[in-house]
Order: sequence, then structure tokens, then C-alpha cells
Amino acid sequence: MPTWQVVLLGLIEGLTEFIPVSSTGHVLLAGHFLGFDSPGKTFEVLIQLGAILAILTVYSARLLTMLLALPSDPRTQRFVVAILVAFLPAAVIGALGHSFIKSVLFETPMLICIMLILGGIVLLYVDRMPLQPTVHDAMDFTPALAFKVGLIQCLAMIPGVSRSGSTIVGAMLLGADKRSAAEFSFFLAMPTMAGAFAYDLYKNWSRLAADDVSSIALGFVVAFIAGVIVVRYLLGFVSRHGYALFGWWRLIVGSLGLGALIVVG
Repeated sequence: MPTWQVVLLGLIEGLTEFIPVSSTGHVLLAGHFLGFDSPGKTFEVLIQLGAILAILTVYSARLLTMLLALPSDPRTQRFVVAILVAFLPAAVIGALGHSFIKSVLFETPMLICIMLILGGIVLLYVDRMPLQPTVHDAMDFTPALAFKVGLIQCLAMIPGVSRSGSTIVGAMLLGADKRSAAEFSFFLAMPTMAGAFAYDLYKNWSRLAADDVSSIALGFVVAFIAGVIVVRYLLGFVSRHGYALFGWWRLIVGSLGLGALIVVG
């Protein structure tokens, strides 16, 4: 696979993983129109490790503080439980539906475009709703609230929906403000994406050739660099401007993709 395609797809993954536009949908659509194909769509999943490490890098100091406080601080303990509870639905459904997701949903670009458009409409609508948030800190998510967000996250098994988009919108509708919803989505991404990476690697390791591994490594590095930039600045952006820009972006990309599929297939 050409190096420039690997770099481009890694860049798309890193720039879109943490914003509510569906990184998987963007990478799959770009790969479709570029004629890029990886065994079992493994490249598209495994380069997400770069985005995982981007969060760990940016949040390293905070994660260390939480780790040290975990044995004695009830608030930290409750937050860790909330993250694990939120991760559980995706872990179960992802494992059970892995084959269908990869062989059917990932191979249907028309579905991805439709989900991008529908998700954009939802994002624009929710962003303008006069919500009255009661949760202003991701650390204050209760396990019950987290579990509901985790259930909503499962919608992102459909490429084009967006993992971050579903969790952010779900959290906002359940009482979180824009910043805390985005930050909880960051933390929830760590076990969710790590689990998806590990399970997909386990299922497809035997199908990877040496060239595939080198391409995945390059895509991972590019995704990591782009992901660090996004994680550093996203919370401040959404606190000031909300999510409307991402809603319009989804509508534009989904519509262009749909038009291209109709015209050229």
C-alpha cells in the first residue's frame, strides 16, 4: 500500500478520533475512494492505538494523580468504577458482533454516508437545545449515568455514527455540560479503544503480512501526532463554540460521499 495513503489515513484517524464526526467512517470512506484495502479492515482498527496513546500522553499527569489517589479517595474510586461500567456494554456487544461489524457494516459505504448525515442533524439539534446541565465535571459522573452513556456508545458499532459523538450527545442529554461530556468521552475512549485494538489484533494477527505491520506502524505514528494536537485543544474549543461546526462537517462529508457513491460507485 502506498506510503502517502497510509500517512493520509493515519492523519484522518488522529484528527477525527476525538471529535464527534466518526473517525472510522472517515477512514473507511477515504479508503474506499482511494482503493485502499487491508485484510479484514485491520489497518483501520489497529491505527487507533496511536489515538489511545495520544490521550495517555496528554493526560499522563492527571492519570498518575488519579492512580495515586485511587486507594484512598472515594471520588476517584467512583469515577474509575463509572468508566469501567460505561465500557462494559461495548465490550460485550463488540465481541459478540465483531464478525458482522467488520464483514458487513464496515463494507457498506452508503450506510456510512447516511449515518454521517443523520448524526450531523442530531448534533446540530442537540447543540441548540436549551439544556440545563447538572453535571459540570467528568469526575462527577455516577456509575448509573455512566452505564447509560455506555449503552448509547454501542450505537457507534455502526460506522459513521461516531463513538465520541454518541457518548457526548448521550451525556449532554442525560445532564452533562459540553466540556464534561467531551472529557468523559476521552476517558471512556481509553478502555474502549484499547479493547477494540486487542480483540481485533487477536482475531486477525495471522492474516497480517510484514508490509501490513509496517503500514500499521506508520499509520499509528501519524495518528498519535494528530491525536495529541486534537486532545490538547478540543475541550477549550467546545467550551467556547459548542459542536455545531462538527455537525455541519458531518453533513458536508456525508452528502459529498453519498453523491460520489451514486455517481461513481
